[in-house]
Amino acid sequence: MIESCATFFPVSDLARTVRFYTEVVGLRIHQDQGGCVIFDCNQGYWGFCQYDDGRPLASGVCMSLNCSTTDEVDEQYRRLTAAGVQTLGAPAMHPKFPVYSFFFRDPDGYLLEFQKIGQR
Repeated sequence: MIESCATFFPVSDLARTVRFYTEVVGLRIHQDQGGCVIFDCNQGYWGFCQYDDGRPLASGVCMSLNCSTTDEVDEQYRRLTAAGVQTLGAPAMHPKFPVYSFFFRDPDGYLLEFQKIGQR
């Protein structure tokens, strides 16, 4: 039986990425493997690796963190904007899907989202 999942992303500056995901996003480090740091996302993991082999950063990816309520999405928005994070707009209902969310980017340009699924 599958226990959880992990997704790994190449980064340009691992120390900067670790600071962003711990201090800004608020994730906890699950494991530091030296050139790769794995964050606990509650029901899965995101790993960020300094590969130094010339591979390109991932493109077209959206990494979503699921909140339990729309109020929690709003609180994350307030927290991030107060910390100076530029978002791509305020939390809102998606025009096509039953999702309430907002988007922002990490230091490497990866698209992140705090969302509540299932609200209309």
